[in-house]
Amino acid sequence: MSRIGKKPVELPSGVSAQVKGQTIEVKGPKGLRSFTAGDDVDIILDGNLVTIKPRGLSKRARQQWGMTRSMVANLAVGVSNGFKKELELVGVGYRAAIAGKDLKLSLGYSHEVVFTVPEGITITTPKQTEIVVEGIDQQLVGETAANIRKWRSPEPYKGKGIRYKDEYIFRKEGKKK
Repeated sequence: MSRIGKKPVELPSGVSAQVKGQTIEVKGPKGLRSFTAGDDVDIILDGNLVTIKPRGLSKRARQQWGMTRSMVANLAVGVSNGFKKELELVGVGYRAAIAGKDLKLSLGYSHEVVFTVPEGITITTPKQTEIVVEGIDQQLVGETAANIRKWRSPEPYKGKGIRYKDEYIFRKEGKKK
C-alpha cells in the first residue's frame, strides 16, 4: 500500500479542479495547470478533495498511485502559492542583472553569460548577488535554477560559484608545502 497515495489531496481555498477522464485541470489565482495520469489509476474528485485509487495491485499501478497523488498535490500548491528557488552568487565580481527577458551573469569569464528566461518563469534579482526563480510549475522552476547554476557550479576549495540559498558546500583543504 502506498502511504503517499492513500492521503487525499485537499484543494486550498480559491482553487478549483475538474476531472475529464484521466486528465485533471487545476485552476487557481496564479494560473491553470493540468496533468494526465496513466491508465493504472483513477482520479476521483469529491468537493475539494481529490483521491487517487489504483486500478489493480500490479507493481506499476502501485508506483503510479503515489506519483499521481504527488503530481496533483504539486498542481494545487503551484496554482495557489507557486514555487520558488533562491540562488546566490559567491565570488569576486560575480553579479546578476535582469535586462528585458534575459538574465545577464558576470561569472569571471571573458564575456557576459546571457540566459534567456523560459516562458512561465519569473526571475528577479533583489541584490546583485541573488537570483530568485519563481513559477507555478515545480519541474520548470527547478530545471531553470539548475541550468543557471550549471554556468558556474560551486567549487570545493574557495566556495566560489552559483549555489542554492540553503546549500552546504563541503570545503576541501588545499595543498600544503
